[in-house]
Amino acid sequence: MRYIRIAPRKFRQVIPLVKGRNPEEAIAILTSVKKGASKYAIDLIKSAIANAKRKQGVDVANLYISRLIADCGPTLKRYRASSMGRASPILKRTSHLTVELDEAKPQNRKAAKSHITGSEKQAKAAAAPKAERAQASKKAKVKETKEARKKE
Repeated sequence: MRYIRIAPRKFRQVIPLVKGRNPEEAIAILTSVKKGASKYAIDLIKSAIANAKRKQGVDVANLYISRLIADCGPTLKRYRASSMGRASPILKRTSHLTVELDEAKPQNRKAAKSHITGSEKQAKAAAAPKAERAQASKKAKVKETKEARKKE
């Protein structure tokens, strides 16, 4: 959807609620959210489901929302009368909304829902000993400086 009259910043608040979920589940969540952006998100998701059914013949049960993006559209610039004959600007922002649905296999959906990937876990495990070594070397430097001060 393009040129939607909502600021992208407001729409981005509902993105984490539905990203990585089944479209029907996402629509159920968005109906209970009290944000103006949720009605645009519902329309966008419904449109994406209809396009997937019609163009690709995909089973809707296997779909999940892989990407949901709110980019900036053109800004409408208006002015309001202000004190002492001045004018203060009003920026009416618009958005370009994009949704991508992917077909998931049962194993991939679990990986998509996981926030920490295997490589991130390995990086954390590798970083832990480095942190311990750095802390030990700091303690050794502190001891050396204390000993040097005592000698002086």
